[in-house]
Amino acid sequence: MAAGAGRSASANGEAGAAAPGRAMPEAVRLHLGSELKAFYAAVLAEAPPTALLDLIVRLEVHPPAAADFRAALLDALPGLRAFALSLAVAPNAADDLVQETLLKAWANRHRFEPGSNLKAWLCTILRNQFYTECRKRKREVEDADGAFAAKVVAPAAQEASSDLRRVWQHLGKLPPAQREALVLVAAQGMTYEAAAALIGCQVGTMKSRVSRARAFLVGSLGMEAREAAS
Repeated sequence: MAAGAGRSASANGEAGAAAPGRAMPEAVRLHLGSELKAFYAAVLAEAPPTALLDLIVRLEVHPPAAADFRAALLDALPGLRAFALSLAVAPNAADDLVQETLLKAWANRHRFEPGSNLKAWLCTILRNQFYTECRKRKREVEDADGAFAAKVVAPAAQEASSDLRRVWQHLGKLPPAQREALVLVAAQGMTYEAAAALIGCQVGTMKSRVSRARAFLVGSLGMEAREAAS
């Protein structure tokens, strides 16, 4: 799926990325994984924006199949928004991506094969839209001011972990391709094979992106030094 979507190094933001160094200590990897899972759970727990819910409700449904498809879109909305945030980082930009994805999915619902993976189909539409916008702007969406963490973190989640807010802030500094790979594998718990199939890349490429993203976050957060000192 999504073959050709954002494949170039410039579009994916992987040019010049440093290769990860020595093997990461298991305790550090597990701690980072727990923080990323908390990140994803907090995003899923957020109520979707009213504008997106209203958009789905306003979709006209005449045949019963259309009503079923609209209900499926509503069920998929939290996960789709979480995936959009892993790419766009800024909440407003992510919601714009989701809105465009919902409209395109609705207009092309006759192309969706019933019984197949709706999430994969929607994510393909969303990431194609994201990388198309990146190419138009010729720059990557970043969160240099930490606006993503400030707007998305739920108060309860902030209190649950002292690292969580910092993890979210540093996620915005990763290239989009590495960020989405890390969120899919480390936060959502997908296998490398499933994540690679979802975004249309080789399994080895997916493993490399996740490894680089983990190494960057661990280095940025000083997790190895803290683990050694404990």
